[in-house]
Amino acid sequence: MKTEKTITGNVDPDVLSYTVGDDPILDLELAVWDCIGTAAHVTMLSEMSVTPSVVTADEASKVKKELAKIIESAKAGDFTIEESDQDVHMAVERRLTETLGDLGKKIHTGRSRNDQVAVDVRLHIKDQILALEEEVAALSNSLVEFGKKYNLVPMVGRTHLQPAMPSSIGVWASGHAEMILDQISNIEAAYKINDACPLGSAAGYGVPLPLNRERTSSLLGFARPLHNVFGASMARGEDESALLCALAQLMAVLSRLAQDVIIFSMPEFGYFTLPRAYCTGSSIMPQKYNPDVMELVRSKTATVLGLATSSLSMLHAMPGGYNRDLQDCKGLYMKGLSITRTTLRIMAKFIDGMGIDEEKLRAGFIPGVFATDVALRKVAEGTPWREAYHAVRDNLEALSSEDPDAAVQAKTHEGATAGLNWNFYENRISDISKSVTDRRNDFNKKMEELLG
Repeated sequence: MKTEKTITGNVDPDVLSYTVGDDPILDLELAVWDCIGTAAHVTMLSEMSVTPSVVTADEASKVKKELAKIIESAKAGDFTIEESDQDVHMAVERRLTETLGDLGKKIHTGRSRNDQVAVDVRLHIKDQILALEEEVAALSNSLVEFGKKYNLVPMVGRTHLQPAMPSSIGVWASGHAEMILDQISNIEAAYKINDACPLGSAAGYGVPLPLNRERTSSLLGFARPLHNVFGASMARGEDESALLCALAQLMAVLSRLAQDVIIFSMPEFGYFTLPRAYCTGSSIMPQKYNPDVMELVRSKTATVLGLATSSLSMLHAMPGGYNRDLQDCKGLYMKGLSITRTTLRIMAKFIDGMGIDEEKLRAGFIPGVFATDVALRKVAEGTPWREAYHAVRDNLEALSSEDPDAAVQAKTHEGATAGLNWNFYENRISDISKSVTDRRNDFNKKMEELLG
């Protein structure tokens, strides 16, 4: 029987390819984080109170210098993972062994690829979530700026897509911005779940060495270690699923924004003018400028929803402890992140380039749009609500002289057309940006201290 040699033994080539899967490609995203996790682990090993030392302080320093070189190689795109490596962990260990000899063979002491990949993923997710939140803030800011620019321009508010009540561009844009900003709560929940260190749990049952798990957690900038070693092992997959669920919810909100843009830019409405640089043409119809970007937002939303469902489906019948199924969670969350982050960036550009057609917006105000406002004016004059309701409904033609601008200016309560607090949105966006900056600075400082 033909076999292929790997660091953990000889394996049938077909089995090796099947089990390795996309890891040599996906794990390139984890190479930097694998080196950082290894730097923390080897630092802890050098401080461990055993005689003789597993790794000395001088040896740990040598390992970290080599890890720094691998990080530079990975950032430059020069780091490769061979199929015989199986994954990034063995590729890094191979590189260290090639340069440091027997010292490179010591770095895996007291850990498993289970807790190793778990910490890599959590470091990667932490970095990605911070970037994601910046992009959420940027799109929200684009919508807020669009809303401020055209704040009191009247726009028909709709229910069931039918004309309903007077509204404004300001309410439309800031309403979508607020929905998007509210998704930060879900993303932060995923961040909090992620902000715990699994390193030292090994294969899920600990090791007979005095590992200082609090130390490695602190070195890597986590809030705390995942306490139970068995629970730390099972948390893999759950962590990725929590993030995917937050991404799916965010994408669902973005898809509704995209649908609005598509509908209200149709010639039958013509409320919005689309940036031609972000629209595509037709191979046969010279006049076409299609909102393909917004259509793809809907499609990609369905993809992210499917990724979240896949991750949960993968977990729901899995027994406790590590199972190889978990390997496939990696690609799911990475793809979900890539789609969501790209969508946020593209949509921000799209909104920045959008304009309005004020004439068409005003033309949408048929008499019935003013019915509720007029009925409430009668109530303010002393007419019981139900009588006012029927009086207006039976005489809709009398509303043809109503003024859209006056209707917009009349609603002054919080969050209404003339009651929008733009500072509310700007402060929320600023708070997100500051939080991201502070956490990133703290994280970078930890990494610099760790790697010297």
